[in-house]
Amino acid sequence: MSTTHPWLRQAIAEARAAGDPGRLAAAVPYAQTMGISLLLAPDGPHAGELLGVMRFGEHLIGNPVLPALHGGALCALLESTAIFQLLWESALSATPRTIGLTVEYLRSGRPVDTFARGMPTRQGRRVTNVRVEAWQDDRSRPIAVASAHFLVHSDEEPAKLES
Repeated sequence: MSTTHPWLRQAIAEARAAGDPGRLAAAVPYAQTMGISLLLAPDGPHAGELLGVMRFGEHLIGNPVLPALHGGALCALLESTAIFQLLWESALSATPRTIGLTVEYLRSGRPVDTFARGMPTRQGRRVTNVRVEAWQDDRSRPIAVASAHFLVHSDEEPAKLES
């Protein structure tokens, strides 16, 4: 398994110390190209949650007739948000590697900013499952959801079961 690159480890440490996940996304060139940033949800029922934000750009349009966001751009937001969620919350010694990603496209993404939230559903010693939802104006009306499975390696020792 590959280890986390030193520059990414440093970005994670600096982002956590500053309480600013945006620094983590800013350190990843792919996220910058896609217009993906991170923020902690402001006040409200979801305060403090890590959110992925994909700022709208013309290069994200897949169907110019509607216009609608490209499915690959939405998939990139969903997968990136899940990975950033794991990097932000967990003590991983390697970057999570995608095993599988299943995306359900529920409605067309309009040419506006899109938000996503990753929720780990199972965290094992080697595999972690994350459910991710993407929405635009109304969080209760997702435009896409994904089920992602990652190969992970933690710096922390797994809890031992007592017999």
